[in-house]
Amino acid sequence: MTGRTGTGARPGTVTVVGAGIGGLATAIGLRRAGWSVTVLERRTELERYGAAFGIHPTAQAALDRLGVGEALRRHAVPYRDARIRTPDGRALARLPLERIERKAGRPELLISRPYLVDALLAGLDAFGDVPVRLGETVTDVSALAAGQDLVVGADGIRSAVRTARFGDRSVPRPVPTVAWIGIADFESPVHGETWGSGRFFGLTPVEPGRTNWYATVPEATTADELRASFAGWHDPIPRILDATDPDTWIRYRMRHLYPALPSFVSADASAGHVALVGDAAHAMTPNLGQGACTAILDADALTRAVTRAPLTAALRAYDRERRRSAQRTAFASRTLHRFMSTERTRLRNAAVRLLPG
Repeated sequence: MTGRTGTGARPGTVTVVGAGIGGLATAIGLRRAGWSVTVLERRTELERYGAAFGIHPTAQAALDRLGVGEALRRHAVPYRDARIRTPDGRALARLPLERIERKAGRPELLISRPYLVDALLAGLDAFGDVPVRLGETVTDVSALAAGQDLVVGADGIRSAVRTARFGDRSVPRPVPTVAWIGIADFESPVHGETWGSGRFFGLTPVEPGRTNWYATVPEATTADELRASFAGWHDPIPRILDATDPDTWIRYRMRHLYPALPSFVSADASAGHVALVGDAAHAMTPNLGQGACTAILDADALTRAVTRAPLTAALRAYDRERRRSAQRTAFASRTLHRFMSTERTRLRNAAVRLLPG
Protein backbone atom coordinates (compact mmCIF):
# COMPACT_ATOMS: atom_id res chain seq x y z
CA MET A 1 0.00 0.00 0.00
CA THR A 2 1.25 3.51 -0.76
CA GLY A 3 -0.18 5.39 2.20
CA ARG A 4 -2.91 6.98 0.14
CA THR A 5 -5.01 7.46 3.28
CA GLY A 6 -2.77 10.25 4.56
CA THR A 7 -3.34 13.97 4.44
CA GLY A 8 -2.39 14.74 0.84
CA ALA A 9 -4.26 14.02 -2.37
CA ARG A 10 -1.41 11.80 -3.61
CA PRO A 11 -2.02 9.36 -6.46
CA GLY A 12 -2.08 5.70 -5.47
CA THR A 13 -2.71 2.29 -6.97
CA VAL A 14 -6.12 1.19 -8.20
CA THR A 15 -7.62 -1.89 -9.78
CA VAL A 16 -10.75 -1.29 -11.84
CA VAL A 17 -12.86 -4.44 -12.06
CA GLY A 18 -14.82 -4.35 -15.30
CA ALA A 19 -13.98 -2.92 -18.72
CA GLY A 20 -17.35 -1.60 -19.81
CA ILE A 21 -18.14 2.07 -20.35
CA GLY A 22 -17.91 2.99 -16.67
CA GLY A 23 -14.77 0.95 -16.02
CA LEU A 24 -12.83 2.30 -19.00
CA ALA A 25 -13.90 5.89 -18.28
CA THR A 26 -12.86 5.52 -14.63
CA ALA A 27 -9.51 4.03 -15.61
CA ILE A 28 -8.85 6.98 -17.93
CA GLY A 29 -9.80 9.52 -15.29
CA LEU A 30 -7.70 8.01 -12.53
CA ARG A 31 -4.70 7.55 -14.81
CA ARG A 32 -4.99 11.20 -15.88
CA ALA A 33 -4.95 12.03 -12.17
CA GLY A 34 -1.62 10.22 -11.84
CA TRP A 35 -2.78 6.91 -10.42
CA SER A 36 -1.25 3.55 -11.29
CA VAL A 37 -4.17 1.71 -12.89
CA THR A 38 -4.91 -1.91 -13.76
CA VAL A 39 -8.16 -3.03 -15.40
CA LEU A 40 -9.52 -6.56 -14.96
CA GLU A 41 -12.30 -7.92 -17.18
CA ARG A 42 -13.86 -11.36 -16.78
CA ARG A 43 -14.77 -11.62 -20.46
CA THR A 44 -12.15 -12.78 -22.91
CA GLU A 45 -13.00 -9.93 -25.25
CA LEU A 46 -14.60 -6.53 -24.74
CA GLU A 47 -18.29 -6.06 -25.47
CA ARG A 48 -18.59 -4.33 -28.82
CA TYR A 49 -22.07 -5.52 -29.68
CA GLY A 50 -25.16 -3.48 -29.04
CA ALA A 51 -26.86 -0.48 -30.48
CA ALA A 52 -26.76 3.25 -29.77
CA PHE A 53 -25.99 5.10 -26.58
CA GLY A 54 -27.54 8.50 -25.96
CA ILE A 55 -24.93 10.89 -24.56
CA HIS A 56 -26.44 13.86 -22.73
CA PRO A 57 -24.53 17.18 -22.83
CA THR A 58 -23.48 16.76 -19.19
CA ALA A 59 -21.87 13.41 -20.02
CA GLN A 60 -20.28 14.96 -23.13
CA ALA A 61 -18.66 17.58 -20.90
CA ALA A 62 -17.41 14.81 -18.62
CA LEU A 63 -15.88 13.01 -21.60
CA ASP A 64 -14.21 16.27 -22.60
CA ARG A 65 -12.62 16.42 -19.16
CA LEU A 66 -11.48 12.83 -19.61
CA GLY A 67 -9.88 13.79 -22.92
CA VAL A 68 -12.06 11.67 -25.22
CA GLY A 69 -14.75 14.16 -26.24
CA GLU A 70 -13.33 14.74 -29.71
CA ALA A 71 -13.16 11.01 -30.40
CA LEU A 72 -16.80 10.75 -29.37
CA ARG A 73 -17.90 13.54 -31.70
CA ARG A 74 -16.12 12.05 -34.71
CA HIS A 75 -18.58 9.14 -34.77
CA ALA A 76 -21.66 10.54 -33.01
CA VAL A 77 -24.75 12.06 -34.60
CA PRO A 78 -27.08 14.68 -33.08
CA TYR A 79 -30.51 13.61 -31.92
CA ARG A 80 -33.19 16.13 -32.88
CA ASP A 81 -36.85 16.31 -33.91
CA ALA A 82 -38.17 13.17 -32.24
CA ARG A 83 -41.76 12.55 -31.18
CA ILE A 84 -43.88 10.22 -29.09
CA ARG A 85 -46.49 8.59 -31.31
CA THR A 86 -49.41 6.21 -31.14
CA PRO A 87 -49.28 2.94 -33.14
CA ASP A 88 -51.28 4.54 -35.98
CA GLY A 89 -48.65 7.28 -36.30
CA ARG A 90 -50.41 10.20 -34.59
CA ALA A 91 -47.95 12.46 -32.76
CA LEU A 92 -48.67 12.94 -29.06
CA ALA A 93 -45.70 15.10 -28.03
CA ARG A 94 -42.15 16.05 -28.86
CA LEU A 95 -39.25 14.64 -26.93
CA PRO A 96 -37.54 17.57 -25.11
CA LEU A 97 -34.42 17.48 -27.27
CA GLU A 98 -34.62 21.10 -28.41
CA ARG A 99 -34.92 22.33 -24.82
CA ILE A 100 -31.90 20.23 -23.84
CA GLU A 101 -29.88 21.72 -26.69
CA ARG A 102 -30.92 25.30 -25.93
CA LYS A 103 -30.06 24.94 -22.27
CA ALA A 104 -26.73 23.16 -22.77
CA GLY A 105 -25.59 24.84 -25.97
CA ARG A 106 -25.00 21.45 -27.57
CA PRO A 107 -27.32 18.66 -28.72
CA GLU A 108 -27.89 15.21 -27.34
CA LEU A 109 -25.63 12.83 -29.25
CA LEU A 110 -26.09 9.22 -30.28
CA ILE A 111 -23.17 6.89 -30.82
CA SER A 112 -22.86 3.20 -31.58
CA ARG A 113 -21.49 1.20 -28.65
CA PRO A 114 -18.42 -0.10 -30.58
CA TYR A 115 -17.37 3.48 -31.43
CA LEU A 116 -17.66 4.59 -27.81
CA VAL A 117 -15.74 1.57 -26.54
CA ASP A 118 -13.02 2.17 -29.14
CA ALA A 119 -12.79 5.86 -28.20
CA LEU A 120 -12.33 4.97 -24.53
CA LEU A 121 -9.78 2.26 -25.33
CA ALA A 122 -7.82 4.69 -27.48
CA GLY A 123 -7.85 7.21 -24.63
CA LEU A 124 -6.52 4.54 -22.28
CA ASP A 125 -3.96 3.19 -24.75
CA ALA A 126 -2.53 6.70 -25.16
CA PHE A 127 -0.95 6.37 -21.70
CA GLY A 128 0.88 3.22 -22.75
CA ASP A 129 1.05 1.80 -19.23
CA VAL A 130 -2.47 0.70 -18.28
CA PRO A 131 -2.91 -3.06 -18.63
CA VAL A 132 -6.39 -4.33 -19.53
CA ARG A 133 -6.31 -7.97 -18.50
CA LEU A 134 -9.06 -10.00 -20.13
CA GLY A 135 -10.37 -13.31 -18.85
CA GLU A 136 -9.71 -12.27 -15.23
CA THR A 137 -12.47 -13.26 -12.81
CA VAL A 138 -12.29 -11.62 -9.41
CA THR A 139 -13.27 -14.02 -6.65
CA ASP A 140 -11.54 -12.55 -3.59
CA VAL A 141 -12.25 -8.85 -3.33
CA SER A 142 -10.71 -8.58 0.15
CA ALA A 143 -7.39 -9.93 -1.08
CA LEU A 144 -7.50 -7.62 -4.07
CA ALA A 145 -8.26 -4.60 -1.89
CA ALA A 146 -5.46 -5.50 0.52
CA GLY A 147 -2.91 -4.99 -2.24
CA GLN A 148 -4.31 -1.74 -3.63
CA ASP A 149 -5.17 1.72 -2.39
CA LEU A 150 -8.53 1.49 -4.15
CA VAL A 151 -10.70 -1.07 -5.89
CA VAL A 152 -13.37 0.22 -8.27
CA GLY A 153 -16.29 -2.09 -8.91
CA ALA A 154 -17.38 -1.44 -12.49
CA ASP A 155 -18.45 -5.02 -13.06
CA GLY A 156 -22.08 -4.55 -13.95
CA ILE A 157 -25.44 -5.41 -12.50
CA ARG A 158 -24.23 -8.74 -11.09
CA SER A 159 -21.19 -7.07 -9.54
CA ALA A 160 -18.93 -9.40 -7.55
CA VAL A 161 -17.33 -6.35 -5.94
CA ARG A 162 -20.69 -5.03 -4.76
CA THR A 163 -21.76 -8.39 -3.35
CA ALA A 164 -18.46 -8.96 -1.57
CA ARG A 165 -18.42 -5.56 0.11
CA PHE A 166 -22.13 -4.67 0.45
CA GLY A 167 -23.82 -8.08 0.63
CA ASP A 168 -26.76 -9.34 -1.38
CA ARG A 169 -29.54 -7.10 -0.12
CA SER A 170 -29.45 -5.07 -3.36
CA VAL A 171 -29.75 -7.48 -6.28
CA PRO A 172 -30.90 -7.49 -9.91
CA ARG A 173 -34.68 -7.47 -10.08
CA PRO A 174 -36.46 -8.22 -13.37
CA VAL A 175 -39.33 -6.19 -14.74
CA PRO A 176 -42.03 -8.10 -16.62
CA THR A 177 -40.84 -6.95 -20.03
CA VAL A 178 -38.51 -8.32 -22.69
CA ALA A 179 -36.37 -5.85 -24.64
CA TRP A 180 -35.01 -6.26 -28.15
CA ILE A 181 -32.51 -3.99 -29.90
CA GLY A 182 -30.98 -3.84 -33.36
CA ILE A 183 -29.68 -1.64 -36.16
CA ALA A 184 -31.30 -1.43 -39.60
CA ASP A 185 -29.28 -0.58 -42.68
CA PHE A 186 -31.48 2.27 -43.85
CA GLU A 187 -32.42 5.67 -42.48
CA SER A 188 -35.82 6.01 -40.88
CA PRO A 189 -37.86 9.03 -41.98
CA VAL A 190 -39.09 9.44 -38.37
CA HIS A 191 -37.44 9.23 -34.98
CA GLY A 192 -38.76 8.90 -31.46
CA GLU A 193 -40.92 6.39 -29.64
CA THR A 194 -44.26 4.79 -30.36
CA TRP A 195 -46.25 3.77 -27.30
CA GLY A 196 -48.90 1.09 -27.55
CA SER A 197 -50.70 -1.07 -25.02
CA GLY A 198 -48.10 -2.86 -22.91
CA ARG A 199 -45.38 -2.36 -25.51
CA PHE A 200 -43.38 0.35 -27.25
CA PHE A 201 -40.95 0.81 -30.12
CA GLY A 202 -38.14 3.35 -30.51
CA LEU A 203 -36.25 4.66 -33.54
CA THR A 204 -33.13 6.82 -33.38
CA PRO A 205 -30.33 7.77 -35.75
CA VAL A 206 -26.97 6.11 -35.08
CA GLU A 207 -24.82 6.88 -38.15
CA PRO A 208 -25.45 7.86 -41.77
CA GLY A 209 -27.50 5.24 -43.60
CA ARG A 210 -28.47 3.30 -40.47
CA THR A 211 -31.20 3.39 -37.82
CA ASN A 212 -31.03 2.19 -34.23
CA TRP A 213 -34.22 0.53 -33.01
CA TYR A 214 -35.42 -0.92 -29.73
CA ALA A 215 -38.64 -2.60 -28.71
CA THR A 216 -40.14 -3.88 -25.48
CA VAL A 217 -42.93 -6.40 -25.21
CA PRO A 218 -44.35 -8.47 -22.36
CA GLU A 219 -44.17 -11.88 -23.99
CA ALA A 220 -42.44 -12.13 -27.38
CA THR A 221 -39.63 -14.69 -27.27
CA THR A 222 -38.91 -15.22 -30.98
CA ALA A 223 -38.29 -12.93 -33.94
CA ASP A 224 -41.59 -13.95 -35.53
CA GLU A 225 -43.46 -13.16 -32.33
CA LEU A 226 -41.77 -9.79 -32.14
CA ARG A 227 -42.77 -8.96 -35.72
CA ALA A 228 -46.32 -10.04 -34.96
CA SER A 229 -46.38 -7.76 -31.90
CA PHE A 230 -45.85 -4.72 -34.13
CA ALA A 231 -47.72 -5.77 -37.26
CA GLY A 232 -49.99 -2.94 -38.36
CA TRP A 233 -48.02 -0.24 -36.54
CA HIS A 234 -47.08 2.86 -38.48
CA ASP A 235 -44.33 2.96 -41.07
CA PRO A 236 -41.42 2.25 -40.90
CA ILE A 237 -41.70 -0.05 -37.88
CA PRO A 238 -42.75 -3.21 -39.78
CA ARG A 239 -40.19 -2.41 -42.49
CA ILE A 240 -37.44 -2.01 -39.90
CA LEU A 241 -38.16 -5.45 -38.48
CA ASP A 242 -38.50 -7.07 -41.91
CA ALA A 243 -35.29 -5.50 -43.22
CA THR A 244 -32.97 -6.52 -40.38
CA ASP A 245 -31.47 -9.94 -39.82
CA PRO A 246 -32.90 -11.52 -36.65
CA ASP A 247 -29.51 -13.13 -36.03
CA THR A 248 -28.20 -9.62 -35.26
CA TRP A 249 -30.99 -8.74 -32.82
CA ILE A 250 -30.20 -8.69 -29.11
CA ARG A 251 -32.84 -9.88 -26.67
CA TYR A 252 -32.60 -9.39 -22.94
CA ARG A 253 -34.80 -9.41 -19.87
CA MET A 254 -34.97 -5.91 -18.43
CA ARG A 255 -33.65 -5.61 -14.86
CA HIS A 256 -32.73 -2.98 -12.34
CA LEU A 257 -30.87 -2.92 -9.02
CA TYR A 258 -33.25 -2.99 -6.07
CA PRO A 259 -33.40 -1.83 -3.36
CA ALA A 260 -31.10 1.15 -3.77
CA LEU A 261 -27.71 0.87 -2.11
CA PRO A 262 -27.12 2.86 1.09
CA SER A 263 -23.67 3.85 -0.20
CA PHE A 264 -21.57 3.62 -3.36
CA VAL A 265 -18.34 3.39 -1.35
CA SER A 266 -16.65 1.50 1.44
CA ALA A 267 -14.25 3.96 3.01
CA ASP A 268 -12.99 1.71 5.81
CA ALA A 269 -9.20 1.72 5.41
CA SER A 270 -8.82 -1.47 7.46
CA ALA A 271 -10.94 -3.43 4.97
CA GLY A 272 -9.62 -1.69 1.87
CA HIS A 273 -11.20 1.17 0.00
CA VAL A 274 -13.88 0.33 -2.57
CA ALA A 275 -16.02 2.47 -4.88
CA LEU A 276 -18.80 1.38 -7.21
CA VAL A 277 -19.57 2.97 -10.57
CA GLY A 278 -22.09 2.38 -13.34
CA ASP A 279 -24.46 -0.59 -13.24
CA ALA A 280 -22.65 -2.07 -10.25
CA ALA A 281 -23.91 0.92 -8.27
CA HIS A 282 -27.24 1.79 -9.84
CA ALA A 283 -28.33 -0.46 -12.72
CA MET A 284 -31.53 0.91 -14.21
CA THR A 285 -34.07 0.18 -16.90
CA PRO A 286 -33.14 1.79 -20.23
CA ASN A 287 -36.23 3.98 -20.58
CA LEU A 288 -34.48 7.29 -19.97
CA GLY A 289 -31.44 6.24 -22.00
CA GLN A 290 -29.16 7.33 -19.16
CA GLY A 291 -27.23 4.16 -18.29
CA ALA A 292 -24.04 5.09 -20.15
CA CYS A 293 -24.32 8.74 -19.10
CA THR A 294 -24.56 7.97 -15.39
CA ALA A 295 -21.55 5.65 -15.61
CA ILE A 296 -19.53 8.40 -17.32
CA LEU A 297 -20.61 10.94 -14.72
CA ASP A 298 -19.59 8.52 -11.97
CA ALA A 299 -16.12 8.18 -13.50
CA ASP A 300 -15.74 11.95 -13.79
CA ALA A 301 -16.93 12.59 -10.23
CA LEU A 302 -14.65 9.94 -8.73
CA THR A 303 -11.69 11.37 -10.64
CA ARG A 304 -12.37 14.90 -9.42
CA ALA A 305 -12.89 13.73 -5.84
CA VAL A 306 -9.56 11.90 -5.53
CA THR A 307 -7.64 14.90 -6.86
CA ARG A 308 -9.07 17.17 -4.18
CA ALA A 309 -8.89 15.24 -0.93
CA PRO A 310 -7.30 12.26 0.83
CA LEU A 311 -8.86 9.00 -0.24
CA THR A 312 -11.28 8.40 2.64
CA ALA A 313 -12.69 11.91 2.37
CA ALA A 314 -12.65 11.71 -1.43
CA LEU A 315 -14.76 8.57 -1.47
CA ARG A 316 -17.31 10.14 0.83
CA ALA A 317 -17.41 13.22 -1.40
CA TYR A 318 -17.95 11.01 -4.45
CA ASP A 319 -20.81 9.23 -2.71
CA ARG A 320 -22.43 12.54 -1.75
CA GLU A 321 -22.22 13.85 -5.30
CA ARG A 322 -23.37 10.79 -7.19
CA ARG A 323 -25.52 8.46 -5.12
CA ARG A 324 -28.73 10.44 -4.75
CA SER A 325 -28.49 11.83 -8.27
CA ALA A 326 -27.95 8.43 -9.88
CA GLN A 327 -30.62 6.78 -7.76
CA ARG A 328 -33.14 9.49 -8.68
CA THR A 329 -32.38 8.81 -12.34
CA ALA A 330 -32.83 5.07 -11.81
CA PHE A 331 -36.16 5.61 -10.02
CA ALA A 332 -37.37 7.98 -12.75
CA SER A 333 -36.43 5.48 -15.45
CA ARG A 334 -38.29 2.66 -13.68
CA THR A 335 -41.32 4.91 -13.20
CA LEU A 336 -41.26 5.90 -16.86
CA HIS A 337 -41.13 2.24 -17.83
CA ARG A 338 -44.37 1.57 -15.95
CA PHE A 339 -45.96 4.64 -17.52
CA MET A 340 -44.90 3.70 -21.05
CA SER A 341 -45.87 0.05 -20.67
CA THR A 342 -49.32 0.55 -19.17
CA GLU A 343 -52.39 -0.91 -20.83
CA ARG A 344 -54.44 2.13 -19.73
CA THR A 345 -53.44 3.97 -22.87
CA ARG A 346 -56.22 6.59 -22.97
CA LEU A 347 -55.24 8.07 -19.62
CA ARG A 348 -51.52 7.87 -20.45
CA ASN A 349 -51.92 9.45 -23.88
CA ALA A 350 -54.02 12.27 -22.47
CA ALA A 351 -51.26 13.01 -19.97
CA VAL A 352 -48.57 12.94 -22.67
CA ARG A 353 -50.49 15.47 -24.77
CA LEU A 354 -50.12 17.96 -21.94
CA LEU A 355 -46.34 17.93 -22.21
CA PRO A 356 -44.80 21.17 -23.57
CA GLY A 357 -44.01 21.08 -27.28
